[in-house]
Amino acid sequence: MQSPAADPALAAHDPQQALAQACRSLWLATLSLMTAYMHNGAPAHRYLLATRIARNFETLREQECFGPGTRSRFARLAQQWRRTAQHLSPHNAQPAGVFTRLQRLLAR
Repeated sequence: MQSPAADPALAAHDPQQALAQACRSLWLATLSLMTAYMHNGAPAHRYLLATRIARNFETLREQECFGPGTRSRFARLAQQWRRTAQHLSPHNAQPAGVFTRLQRLLAR
C-alpha cells in the first residue's frame, strides 16, 4: 500500500510535495549507490559509482526542499566523492607511489 505522500495524483496537485518526494527518492537512491560502492571491489565500477554519487549529491545540494545545513553537507559530500572518483579515474595522471608499487609487487 502506498503512502499518501507517494500518490502521483496528490503530487500532481502539489508541485512542492512532488519535489519533496523526488528529493527523498534521490537521497535513497544515493544511499543505495553508496552501499553498492562499499560492496564492489573493482576499481572501474567504483569509479563509475563514485562519479554518480557525486553528481547525485550535487543535485541534492541544489534542491530547496532541504535546509541550508543539509545542503552544505551535501556540497561537502559531493566534493569528497568527486575526489574519490578522481583518485579512481583511469585517466589519473599521478604516478604510483612507492607504497602502491610495493602492493602491486606483493600481489603478484
